[in-house]
Amino acid sequence: MLKDFKPVLGILLRFIIIYLVLLFAYQFYLNSFKAQGLDHYSRMIAEQVRFIQSKLGIATQLYDDVAKEQVWFYVKQKYVTRMVEGCNAVSVMILFLSFVFAFYKGSKTFIFALAGLLILYLMNVARIMGLNIVTRDYPQYNKMSHDYLFPAVIYGTVVVLWLVWIKFFALKHENS
Repeated sequence: MLKDFKPVLGILLRFIIIYLVLLFAYQFYLNSFKAQGLDHYSRMIAEQVRFIQSKLGIATQLYDDVAKEQVWFYVKQKYVTRMVEGCNAVSVMILFLSFVFAFYKGSKTFIFALAGLLILYLMNVARIMGLNIVTRDYPQYNKMSHDYLFPAVIYGTVVVLWLVWIKFFALKHENS
């Protein structure tokens, strides 16, 4: 009977191992930035959001709060949101990668993983920009946008990518 579940258990075990390895590696990365403020990756995202918003005519500046490991977005002469480590979507990307590599299919796994990471990165930048705009111009929708709408966008993107991976790559027969 256990023999029937062996493929599923193998995939589950690969997922857990990959997830834990990536999670511990990310935590190690974060620990190297203690007392220096926001980590470099999160700062890079904040800078890109600032750059794009400014190019779109939405005057944006960043202000460091090193003690609290965050960066504030100053949009249209008002502090609207803050960027903390959790806003960088790395945890979502780790979850995505763990699932894709649990269904490893050779070199196409790496290509799909890189394409998926790029899509998630772009969606996250758009998500932060959207949150800045909603918070600045429609503050009454801030809580709903931050807690429900924008998480649904980023997690929905992950689910769609997973479905594409499974349907068109992972479970597709090589001879079809």
